[in-house]
Amino acid sequence: MFFDVHAHVYKYPYLTPGGFELFLTPEERVVREKELGIHRSVLLPIVSSETYMPQSVGEVIELAERSDGKWIPFCNIDPRVYSNSSDAPIGMLLEFYQNKGCKGIGEVLPNLQLIDPRFQNLLKCVERIGMPLLFDITGSLNRGYGIYDDPGLPQLEYCLEKYPNLHFIGHGPAFWAEIGTLRNPADRFTYPSYEIDDEGRVPYLLRTYPNLWFDLSAGSGLNALKRDSDYAVTFLHEFSDRGMYGTDLCYRDQPSPIGDLLVDLRDTGKLGNKEFDAIACGNITRLLGV
Repeated sequence: MFFDVHAHVYKYPYLTPGGFELFLTPEERVVREKELGIHRSVLLPIVSSETYMPQSVGEVIELAERSDGKWIPFCNIDPRVYSNSSDAPIGMLLEFYQNKGCKGIGEVLPNLQLIDPRFQNLLKCVERIGMPLLFDITGSLNRGYGIYDDPGLPQLEYCLEKYPNLHFIGHGPAFWAEIGTLRNPADRFTYPSYEIDDEGRVPYLLRTYPNLWFDLSAGSGLNALKRDSDYAVTFLHEFSDRGMYGTDLCYRDQPSPIGDLLVDLRDTGKLGNKEFDAIACGNITRLLGV
C-alpha cells in the first residue's frame, strides 16, 4: 500500500550516548515494513556527523541491490567534502552515485545555513545532475543537525527560486512548524500543539514554487496534521500532488501512526482515493520514475 520516502537501514547499528542502538538492521526493517503495509522504501544514508555516525553510500547501494527492487537507494554528500570550499567538485561524485543506481540525494542535514556558499555549491550540482533532494530544516545553528533557516523560511524561498529545476523535499521540525503562523519563533524547536491561526510559510511556498514537495514522516510531519485536523484536510486536498508518506524509523520498536491517520482520512471520506493513493505511493513513484 505504502511507498516510504524516508527509511534508514544500517547493516551494523551503533550505540548512542543514550544507551540504545541506531538504526534498524535490514532484517528488522523487513519486519516493520510488513507490519506497516509498506511495499517499497527509499533508503537514505546519513553522512554528516553532527549527531549521527556516518554511513557509507556504498552500503545503501548494496542493500538496495539485494532487495529485489523493494529498496530504492539515495546517495548523500556532505557539502564540506573534498575541500570544504564552495567550488568542490561535488558533481562528479553525484554522477558516480547516479550511475550506481541512486535516484536522489538525502537525507541532507549538515548544520549549515541554506545560503552557505558550500551548500549552494551542492544545490547547484544536484540541480545539474537532475536528482531530487530530501532535507531536514532546523532552527538551531552550531548545535545539533539539520540545515538552518530563519523564521519564515526566507533562505528556503531563495533556494526554491534560484534552483527552479531542483525538486526539494521538505522535512523536519522547523519546516513543519511553519505549516501555520508562529506564535513564537521558539515554536520552531518544538511540535506546536495549538491549532492553525493562519496559514504559514509552508503552504505559501508550496503554492508559489512547484519544485517544493513534502515528506510526512516522523513526529514533525505527524504533528503538522494532528494539531489541527480540519486544516490538515484542507492542506492535503490542495497539495496532495506533492505530499509523500514516510516513516523515518530510527529504532525497531518506534511507532509510526502516520499511515493509520491517512487511512482513517480516506475511510471517513475526508481524503479521496485518488488523493490518498498519490500521497501513499503515487507521488514518489512519479518523482523518481520507478
